Amino acid sequence: MKTYLGIDLGGTNVRVAKVSENGEILAQVKSPSYALEGPEIVVNNLKKLIREIPDYESCSGIGIGVPGPVDTLNGIMVISTNLKGFAGYPIAKVLQDEFNIPTFIDNDANVAGLAEALVGAGKCMPVVYYVTLSTGIGGVLISNGQPISGHNGFAGEIANLIVKKNGKKINALNAGAVENEASGTAIVRKGRELISEEITHAGEVFNLAESGNEIAKNIVDEVVDDLALMFSMIAHVCDPWAFIIGGGMMKSKDMFIPKVEEKFKEYVHEQMRNTLFLSAQLDEPGVIGAAMLPVSRGV
Repeated sequence: MKTYLGIDLGGTNVRVAKVSENGEILAQVKSPSYALEGPEIVVNNLKKLIREIPDYESCSGIGIGVPGPVDTLNGIMVISTNLKGFAGYPIAKVLQDEFNIPTFIDNDANVAGLAEALVGAGKCMPVVYYVTLSTGIGGVLISNGQPISGHNGFAGEIANLIVKKNGKKINALNAGAVENEASGTAIVRKGRELISEEITHAGEVFNLAESGNEIAKNIVDEVVDDLALMFSMIAHVCDPWAFIIGGGMMKSKDMFIPKVEEKFKEYVHEQMRNTLFLSAQLDEPGVIGAAMLPVSRGV
C-alpha cells in the first residue's frame, strides 16, 4: 500500500504526517511553524520534521496545505499573510529537490475538502463541495477527486459572495459579503451590537435563540437565509452531489443547518432539492488532505 507525507503548515504550528492511501495517519510530528521567521527557517524546520518520520523515503508523494490562495501549477503561494515572505517562494520545488519525492501544494481549506471527498463524508461521490463555517467562511469544489483552484488560486473563495445588496462594508470583502453576514465572527459582532457586549462566540447566540430570545432568533434567521442563498449560488454553478460542511459553527449545527437546508430548497430548481448536506467526518482533515494531494494527481 502506498504512503504519503502530508504537511499542514499554519501561522502558528506545523504538522507532518505519514498517511496511507486510505487516509490513515501512520506517524505524525508537530512543532511551531516559525511563520514569521522567513522561508529559510520554516523550510529547514520542515526538512528536519520530515526526517523524523519513520521510513519517510518510501513515501510516494508530499502534499502541503497552506493558508491563502495558491498557484497550484507553479507550486507557490499567491498571498502569504500568515507566512512571512512566502508569496512567490517555490516551496514545493525546494522540498521536491531535497527529497526527490513529487511535491504539491494547495490552500488549507482545499486540502481539507479533498480529504473529505476522497476518504471522508464524500467518498465515492463524483462532485462534492466542501464548506467551512467558522471564524470565516471558505470552500472548495472537488470534481472527480481533484480540488479546483482556478486560474489565480481563488476558486472557492466564497467568503466574498454578496448575500445582502445593501450590506455593510466591513473589511476588504464586498459590502454584504457572506463572511461578514453569516460567519462565526459576524454572528458574534451582531450579538454584541444587539444583545450584549459579553457575547464571545456564536454558540451563545444560537443558544439564546433556542431559549426564545427574540433578538437572537432574528439574528439566526438572517444567518440561515444568508447561508441558504450562498449554498444556492454554489449549487447553481456546480450542482454537487453533496455539500460537506465543517468548521467551528458546526458545534451548533442542529440549531441552524436543518433550517438552511429547507431554505436552500426554496432557492434552487425543484430537481436540485436532493442535494445532500453532510457533516464533515474527519478529525484531522488538514494533514490528511495534504497527503491526499499527490493521490489527486495520480502519484
